[in-house]
Amino acid sequence: MRRSTLLLARCAATTLALLLAASAAHAGSAWDEIRAAVFAGRTVNPAGDAVVLTAPNRPLDQRAVPIDVETRFADGRSVRSVTLIVDQNPTPVAARFDVGGKREHLKVSTLLRLNAATDVRAIVEASDGQLYMADRFVKFAGGQAACSAPPSGSPEQIAATMGNMTFEPIGKQAAATPIEPRGRLKVMHPNHTGMVLDQLTLLYVPLRIITDMQVRQGDEPVFAMQGSIALSQNPVVEFDYRTNGAETLHVEAHDSAGASWAHDFPIGQGS
Repeated sequence: MRRSTLLLARCAATTLALLLAASAAHAGSAWDEIRAAVFAGRTVNPAGDAVVLTAPNRPLDQRAVPIDVETRFADGRSVRSVTLIVDQNPTPVAARFDVGGKREHLKVSTLLRLNAATDVRAIVEASDGQLYMADRFVKFAGGQAACSAPPSGSPEQIAATMGNMTFEPIGKQAAATPIEPRGRLKVMHPNHTGMVLDQLTLLYVPLRIITDMQVRQGDEPVFAMQGSIALSQNPVVEFDYRTNGAETLHVEAHDSAGASWAHDFPIGQGS
């Protein structure tokens, strides 16, 4: 009896090891394919101290997982772009931020839908074309896959508020650095993934997502973002920016249905 128990335990351990190995191999091959498709064979260097990626180990809500990237170059180079990759999402390239101005230091955050347990990656491109990657594994919190989860709110409410924007400073104004203030931009939009089944019509809700967004401080670009179905409902971007004396932030957003919205937010002279 004891021998049989030991054999069963060994078989279970062997099976678990094989499953873990297969899972690791699948994850590795997913990233290999993504890297080849997105970065066309370019070398992706380990981030070292240049990029810090922050994400929860096990998020409270798979539909809105906070992802934070901070990057800094101390050798005269600046940040050209930040690309967020989610290996196990239907569309792995979650968002790309093309950075305006000469920014040696940048911090940007957003909320993403994560469809399963997955590696999340931030790939930063420096001004000399070099790529640097930080990655983090995020566990699945359980429940329905985020990309097929229905949006919150009634269709009428979603339609009535679509395109509304808010911008608010982060932190107390007295404590904020006058050089790099930080703010939170929110755009009301369902960001329909095309994977949600309408329980009344039994048809899939058509895809309708924020495809791109531009933020300018006066005439100077702060960033331009390319979106995907991985952006949460009512996409949120937190970012810092270099003051240039302009009194407004100008925001434009476009979606896959051809709609567009624009808004100017007062930020005060030099703030």
